[in-house]
Amino acid sequence: MINKSYTNLEVWKKSRGLVKDIYCLTKNFPKEEMFALTSQIRRGAISIPSNIAEGIGRQSVKENLQFLYIAQGSLYEVETQVILSLDLGYINAEQHRDILSKIDECKRLLHGFINYCKTK
Repeated sequence: MINKSYTNLEVWKKSRGLVKDIYCLTKNFPKEEMFALTSQIRRGAISIPSNIAEGIGRQSVKENLQFLYIAQGSLYEVETQVILSLDLGYINAEQHRDILSKIDECKRLLHGFINYCKTK
């Protein structure tokens, strides 16, 4: 069984930091995006650490992996929305590079954690 203390997991900590970064990034998005892209990217970001935590709370490795895969899907969704934010001129190239590097780090950690869980 996977350790139930998800708050000690580096992948959970980094994805939690990503949520904060996404909120800061989207704070200055146009007001007309409040219920569109801003809301969507924030919900996607929140979904990442939330699904990691929910998976850890499940009874089996199979269930755990299901939620980790959902978190992974949300991570790719957020990445796409960040790219769209650049395309729409809501963020600049430096912000884009910075947030994508954090997303890439979360991807690597999550992929590694998924592989670890598969061995259990």
